[in-house]
Amino acid sequence: MSFTDKTVWITGASSGIGEALAKAFAAKGAHIILSGRRTEALEKVAAGIATDSLILPFETTDYDVLPKKVEEACDWKGKVDILINNAGISQRSLARETHPDVHHKIINVDLLAPIWLTQLLLPHMIEAGGGHIVGISSVAGRVGVPLRTAYCAAKHGLIGYMDALRTETEQLHNVRVTNILPGSIRTNVSRNALNKEGESRGKSDAIIDNGMEPAECARQILEAISNNVPELIVAEGTELMIAELRQSDPEKCFAMTNAMGAQIAKKYEAGDDD
Repeated sequence: MSFTDKTVWITGASSGIGEALAKAFAAKGAHIILSGRRTEALEKVAAGIATDSLILPFETTDYDVLPKKVEEACDWKGKVDILINNAGISQRSLARETHPDVHHKIINVDLLAPIWLTQLLLPHMIEAGGGHIVGISSVAGRVGVPLRTAYCAAKHGLIGYMDALRTETEQLHNVRVTNILPGSIRTNVSRNALNKEGESRGKSDAIIDNGMEPAECARQILEAISNNVPELIVAEGTELMIAELRQSDPEKCFAMTNAMGAQIAKKYEAGDDD
């Protein structure tokens, strides 16, 4: 699949995986719609890519403005060929201590917002003769991970929605769907994660700091989209093994994650959340 002159809409495009995807698609000749909350950050990303770009800032959970944003996106080049639902927020807190508002916010941002944006864009894609919708889930969307109960709930839900959507749209309407399950990617995801009170954690994890470079993650995602891969795990080492075990040997996966989870939760209770 050639991305030349394709229009790619990326949410959460101001940093991390979203920024890397914008650069990777632009390098392949695509036109890029950059969305996120911070206009200045989006402008910096736009300045670093060679192809046409449209800065379309909005808060993903501002559902009243989304119909207008979808119209603007479609009007820019006549259609949106690829939607990357990348915007999201993570969590670092024990389930029993986490305020309900944290669950509401994470599920709203990580699950309901991409569902609604997809729902609004879908009729336009069908009318245009097809397209490609990508959900950036997580390894935590396949495997239960300690300190991330709300995040896991949202990311598991996103995979379920996208898988069901694929059954309705791929053969009938040529709208393809790809789920991406990143592991530890070197981004600000843990620094921006919510604690038990719903405040930004403010520090990163060693596993994230030592993770895969966003550019490599983006390269693998583009390859998956190009080849119409329904699901891709973008992870290495133990994370990749556990994600694959969840499918091939669930009992072994549960035993491993239970042991790791107990160790991590014990450290967290002792005040060490690194």
